[in-house]
Amino acid sequence: MSSSITAPSSNISQGPSLQQEFSLRQPPTDGISNVEFSPRDPFLLVSSWDSTVRLYDAVQNSLNVTWNHSSAVLDCCFSDVFTVYSGGLGMSLRMFDLNTQQETVLGEHKKAIKCVEYSKEETLAVTGSWDSTIKIWDPRSSIKDVGTHAQPGKVFTMALTGKRIIVGTSSRQVWIWDLRKMDEPEQRRESSLKFQTRCIRPFVEEDGYALSSTEGRVAMEYFDPAPQIQAKKYAFKCHRNKTSTGVEHVYPVNVLAFHPVFGTFASGGDDCIVNIWDGKNKKRLCQFRKYPHSISSLSFSYDGSLLAIASSYTFYEGDRGNTTPENIFVRTVNDIEVRPKARVKSQGSGGGSGSGGGGGPAPTTGPNR
Repeated sequence: MSSSITAPSSNISQGPSLQQEFSLRQPPTDGISNVEFSPRDPFLLVSSWDSTVRLYDAVQNSLNVTWNHSSAVLDCCFSDVFTVYSGGLGMSLRMFDLNTQQETVLGEHKKAIKCVEYSKEETLAVTGSWDSTIKIWDPRSSIKDVGTHAQPGKVFTMALTGKRIIVGTSSRQVWIWDLRKMDEPEQRRESSLKFQTRCIRPFVEEDGYALSSTEGRVAMEYFDPAPQIQAKKYAFKCHRNKTSTGVEHVYPVNVLAFHPVFGTFASGGDDCIVNIWDGKNKKRLCQFRKYPHSISSLSFSYDGSLLAIASSYTFYEGDRGNTTPENIFVRTVNDIEVRPKARVKSQGSGGGSGSGGGGGPAPTTGPNR
């Protein structure tokens, strides 16, 4: 089901002044694949195509630790404040202890590891690979690789929420697994968007997920198959720019990140723009300035007070001989940018104003900047 999302261009907040945003010193020297804040403090984990994983103090603006892989690192994550996981073109999953600075190789896929996640509930690591499998890893076990599960295509994006694993593949399939029962997927879905899936991130409420694609759209999906719940799902256009001649440029939406307190979310695209959305009320809350490069990754801090923004060339326009350095911007988040606004009920027809609750599916529409 599709619906509309509103963003009155005359009232869009441009966010705080640039004094509340700074660029991290000593950024990676090649494409930034992921940024992720620690679950308990303002330390920022960064993986890169320059074969490094880095740990920054995002408040002090200092690079604290760097360690190397043999090739490009495509993803990284925390399991707790002292332990991190990373993987990439080298095909191996690596665990790094930040206290001892000791690295352990848990095992390998047959092709590059694209996604690395950690389940705090089950104390297991999960990886998704271009070999069209996901693997489950138990770092406490003598046999670390405790399960390999085939997917319907190369794994492009993956997210964990509660007991669920959400896997988006190259074939536009979305498979949802229960980590406690991995004999078969809980649900097999096809993306409601027509083009390649870029990012999947779960709602804070754990009842669904947002999915973005290369076509400049985001879909809001729910797990519960009940018709009354599925009636709430919708998709909207974003990260598009109309020229003075009326030509619309459509950009891939590379990344999504949910605010841990308010449940609103940020989107970043190859238009070098970050938007903040209220998905429940279908409104755009804020749009930030244009950054030097495409937005390749986003992460809110554990309390939602900071947003890390990776501005990195993604080869969206091919190899153009990039001369602008990679950047990671750390932005102080104001509540006005991310707090949901109260829904204003229309006084007139009973058709609603894009709530997605009544009548047939509305056209998939959205803001054109």
